[in-house]
Amino acid sequence: MTSETEGLQVYKVGGAVRDQLLGYPSHETDWVVVGATGAELLARNFKQVGKDFPVFLHPRTCEEYALARTERKSGHGYHGFDLNAEPTVTLEEDLQRRDLTINAMAMDASGTLIDPWGGRADLDARLLRHVSPAFAEDPLRVLRVARFAARYHQFGFTIAPETFALMREVVAAGELEYLSVERIWMETERALGGPSPTVYLECLNDCGALNRIAPGINEEALTTLRRTEDRLNSSLERWAALLSPLDNPAIERVNAALKTPKAFRDLACHVASWAHDIDLLEAKAVLTALTRCQALKKPDAFEMLITTLAALESASGKSGHIAAFMRAARDAIADVQAQPLIAEGYAGEALGRAIEQARLNNLSTVIDDSLRPSH
Repeated sequence: MTSETEGLQVYKVGGAVRDQLLGYPSHETDWVVVGATGAELLARNFKQVGKDFPVFLHPRTCEEYALARTERKSGHGYHGFDLNAEPTVTLEEDLQRRDLTINAMAMDASGTLIDPWGGRADLDARLLRHVSPAFAEDPLRVLRVARFAARYHQFGFTIAPETFALMREVVAAGELEYLSVERIWMETERALGGPSPTVYLECLNDCGALNRIAPGINEEALTTLRRTEDRLNSSLERWAALLSPLDNPAIERVNAALKTPKAFRDLACHVASWAHDIDLLEAKAVLTALTRCQALKKPDAFEMLITTLAALESASGKSGHIAAFMRAARDAIADVQAQPLIAEGYAGEALGRAIEQARLNNLSTVIDDSLRPSH
């Protein structure tokens, strides 16, 4: 309790309570205020997040304080709701509108748990269960449940059969079509950065959602991610590994469907190209590939490319030389400097051809060295 909230009915809610009980690190704390109005919070110097949404930021901690509210379905998608945030809304009513029972618990200032919908029992049973049939009114919850299944897979959580059945109903009703692509990608990117991204995608695949939001991601792609996710740390690298078995048109279709950021698109295309299309024994092909992925201009992106290819190679049981080869190839072209060639009298197009030939010569040496048997 802070001075700004003194005299208000304030409860810690949602993920912060869930993770505290689970012993899982939580980085955000959300609060619900019962029996108050937006005007009262504004008078205490809280800042409203949106003009028509009853969520306010604490003036010092910047944590979110929401007025207790109920929601009534009034349209399609996750925006299609009428909100009631009158002071008469109770804490139990606010918790009932939430997606899962483990997210529908609250804690008062003394640490007492308020759990009207059985969240603690489901937490102990490692079960992801919906609070009420209203779960089906918000299609975003299909993706959120899949992400929770991935996030807490390490603890043995599973989705309750009746909740999974509702997820399938939402998908079959075409409700996912009303979600913005940006929101779908946001949930997907968060899952890719989590502990078990394959579980997220497999869950969406099993309920029929994956083909709706990202047509083209097949079983081979899921298997590839499953084999490499523990070897890769970033969502960028995991996305590239996932798409690596696909051909270029399929990769472009998936990225277009989700409007993925340029960095994700580029890495996925470069990984697939190096994995399938480049003759690593031909200096010209290697030089073209190094130039295309801007190995010298974007060293960080090139390192992610190497890391992803090395993980794919290791997962397939191959020798594991790709990382060393690519770094040696990159260094080989970096060793070629224009100044000595200019001093020899090269200029203009002739200088460009001389630089290219010198790089090809260096790459040929790297390729020859890679073919020598190790001792």
